[in-house]
Amino acid sequence: MIHIVFNEADVKVLEAAIALDETLSGNVVQIKDDLAVGPLGNIYIGEGIEARRQWWRDVLDGGDYHGKVDSGEPDDYQTAAELVGTMRRNEAETIWIWAAQNKHDVSGYYWLLHYMKEFQGRVFILYLNNLPFINEKGNIFYPSWLYEIPAKEFLKAKKLAREITLSEFEVDPDEWIKICNENKGVRLLEGGKKLEQKDYDFYDAELKKFITPDWQKASRIIHQFLTKSKQTTGDAYLLWRLKVMIAQEMFDVQGKVENMKEFELKTK
Repeated sequence: MIHIVFNEADVKVLEAAIALDETLSGNVVQIKDDLAVGPLGNIYIGEGIEARRQWWRDVLDGGDYHGKVDSGEPDDYQTAAELVGTMRRNEAETIWIWAAQNKHDVSGYYWLLHYMKEFQGRVFILYLNNLPFINEKGNIFYPSWLYEIPAKEFLKAKKLAREITLSEFEVDPDEWIKICNENKGVRLLEGGKKLEQKDYDFYDAELKKFITPDWQKASRIIHQFLTKSKQTTGDAYLLWRLKVMIAQEMFDVQGKVENMKEFELKTK
């Protein structure tokens, strides 16, 4: 059994769940790219793959994750190739895809499905869509992310595993290709597995609300956005958007505009 997740924090909690239940025994594999943002055109061929990598280079340039694109990590295409090779060599192997109700996991699911079709009947989905769980305090809650679920609760979640149907293997990749061809920069989850798309500046208006007449480090502005906003995204993307707005001379700035802790900004 191979477990696939889409967030680094999910790996740890799922491995803890496996330690509690040997029937879940298997390797945990993470798809690392945040496919809820950025270009998706020709995403499965060289031209599109390189275009997306170049976009990430531009986004991460001079920031807290500078150089990560060319460090060899993440390389989800290599991960996908290794999964396909394993499944072809071992016909008894199965894959469990774990996804919570958020745009990041759902986008990752759609991307991965392209490589899984030949293994229909051996690929399972555990989509924790509007399902209640019990948190560490004993209260019922509805998780948006897998890592929010206590490890022991995964033992209940495993009962939700079901085969990805032939119909899903036909319909979902078509929906994903439609999304890829729309040439938008931000994906949001409407509900279920339905994604809607917005332009690259979607988060800008909300992000600007946290910029005040007083000097603040970019890291503080981003932290406030992440803790108070309903729709959020990764800190690297938000740092890039701040830099775009600074380049448009929308704010006063002091310090070296690179890492988020190195510069401050305020309203003009």
